[in-house]
Parts: sequence; C-alpha cells; structure tokens
Amino acid sequence: MIISILIPTYNEEGNVEPLSQDIIHIFESELPRYDYEIIFIDNCSTDQTRDILKKLCDENSRVKAIFNSKNFGQFNSPYYGLCQTSGDCTILMCADFQDPVDMIPKFVHEWENGHKIVCGIKTTSKESSIMYFLRSCYYKMIKKMSDIEQIEHFTGFGLYDKSFIDILRNLNDPTPFLRGIVAELGAGRKDIPYEQARRRSGKTSFNWYKLYDAAMLSFTSYTKIGLRLATFIGFIFSALSLIVAFFYLIFKLVFWENFAAGMAPILIGVFVIGSVQLFFIGLLGEYILNMNARITNRPLVIEEKRLNWSARKDSKIESMIRMKL
Repeated sequence: MIISILIPTYNEEGNVEPLSQDIIHIFESELPRYDYEIIFIDNCSTDQTRDILKKLCDENSRVKAIFNSKNFGQFNSPYYGLCQTSGDCTILMCADFQDPVDMIPKFVHEWENGHKIVCGIKTTSKESSIMYFLRSCYYKMIKKMSDIEQIEHFTGFGLYDKSFIDILRNLNDPTPFLRGIVAELGAGRKDIPYEQARRRSGKTSFNWYKLYDAAMLSFTSYTKIGLRLATFIGFIFSALSLIVAFFYLIFKLVFWENFAAGMAPILIGVFVIGSVQLFFIGLLGEYILNMNARITNRPLVIEEKRLNWSARKDSKIESMIRMKL
C-alpha cells in the first residue's frame, strides 16, 4: 500500500530538505510496511526552493515535484496537488514544520481503524496569542452562521482516503475551500488534537489580506447570513424612515410656523442610510466575486513541469512485488 504526502511550498528553501528527511525517517522507523511518495507542489517560489526540490528528486525517486507556472493562490495549489496523488491515502501538511511530522503515524493508525478522513485540530498554538484569539473568534462566528458544520481550528492538515480524493477530483470546483468541503462532504471523520509549532525557517507568506481572503471565501461559500442581513436591515431602515417621515409630516402640518427641523436630520439620515448601503453593496460584491470565479471556471493551476513523475509506476510495481513476496 502507498501513502502519499502532499506538501505545498512557496519560498520554503530552509524547510523542504529537513522536512523530507524527517518524513522519510518516520516511514523507515515507524511505518516500514508502507510504500510512500512525497509530492511537493511549488507555487512559483522566488528563492532557492525549486533548486533544492530538483536535488531531492534526483536523490530519491519517491520524492516528486510539480512546479506551477505562477502563483495560483493558497487554496488552488494544495487542492490541485491532492487530486494528483496516487496513494491509498494522502496526508496534506504544510512545509514550515508547523504541522508536526510525528502526527503521521497517528493519522495512519486512525485510517487503519477505518476512518476515511483524519483531521488535525489545533488545540494550542505557539503562534501569536492575538492571532490565535482572532482565529478562534472567526471559527466560532462561521460555525454559528453556517448551515453546514464547520471544523474549528482545522487548517487542512490531515489524512484523506483515496475514496475522498476521488470525490475532490469529481467536484470540478474552480474556487475550492478544502476546509469547508471536508466539513460538508467528509464522512467517517476522526479529529485528533495537536499543538501547532512555530515556523522553523523563513517568513510566512500569509498576511492580513490573505487571511481576509480566506475568511470571505468561507463566508460567501457557506453562509447566507450576509444577504439575509442586507434584506432584514434594509427592511428595518425602510420602516424607520417611513415612520420618521410620517411624524415629520404630522408635526409640520400641526405646527407649521414653529416646527423648523433644519438640515441636521436630513444630513444624519443621508449619512447613516448611505453608509449602511455602501457596506452591504461591498458585501454583495464579495458574493458576486465568488460567483464570478465559479462561472468563469478557469483551471486550478497551470503546470510548468513535473519531476520524477515517471517513477510513480515503478514505485507501484515495486510495491506490488513486495506484497506478493
């Protein structure tokens, strides 16, 4: 049996080699009964990551690489990589050592017990306490607003049976949000807690804009509350405006000479209602952006090249021979 390890990379020159060595050591020491493939999918790194990956592929036929022609974002590249794996199960992990390598045997053990999906759940983290708190608030908010169960503190780190990988291949989703897909379609799931470590080397490419992008993709894909709020608040403000206008009309008719409201109420009404309209127009725009990306149906990524991919068949044959022997 073959276990695939998928590792998305972007500017991880200080991590990819020690990570591959640690993974190989885990298989040789704790999972010797399994064959394996380590697949790196690189999102157009600008440092020496690709040169190191070429070296790793030359040294070990089980190490494979996909080079994207450009950076296709934080969601498309890992999802596309999952669909390229050939193992009986696939483990997705990040390249910065924040996903512990020693979780691999635990994932495999739960998979052997019959679980089709094994999710790593961050119960504690050595990252910024403020960032962890904000993430916790976000997960709880999405969980309450979504019609679909959401998995708190799940980054995608986990094991996926080949039957679930086949589901991913058949979805044909041009803007995939893996965490939501796992929560929505993943059956037979097992959650395992772990502590997220600090990044071992390099600087994270995740900034506030990317975090916002992830939040809005989740929000617009799995909640209706944004549009419903626009409808409800619009209705409430319309009702309040009619009531205020009615009372103003009565007061003006009754106290024609003495009732002089001036410009203040008009200005306040214009600015308040205008700001609410602008907010919900922006929110509506996020939904439209999501819809537009799905309608255009562009490819997830465009590959530049693959390394060691012909070795996949040889690895399968070797595995079958060992099983027969």
